[in-house]
Amino acid sequence: MEIKVLGPGCAKCKATYRVVEKVVSDNKIDAHLVKVEDIVDMMSYNIISTPAVVVDGVVKIKGYVPSEAEVRKALGI
Repeated sequence: MEIKVLGPGCAKCKATYRVVEKVVSDNKIDAHLVKVEDIVDMMSYNIISTPAVVVDGVVKIKGYVPSEAEVRKALGI
């Protein structure tokens, strides 16, 4: 599983990365977690607001810091 957290490095983006990282760690998920800060890369996902969470190429969450429960749902666990 590949998980990308898209965002320019703002506080909300960093918080989202920490939530996703915690869910992946707590649930022992075999995933490659990446922080994407490049604007061109982010634009390829057609998102208007950050942060965003992309799972295996599909945008699952965008525009807010998700809860752990929302991340688990997005990851299908």
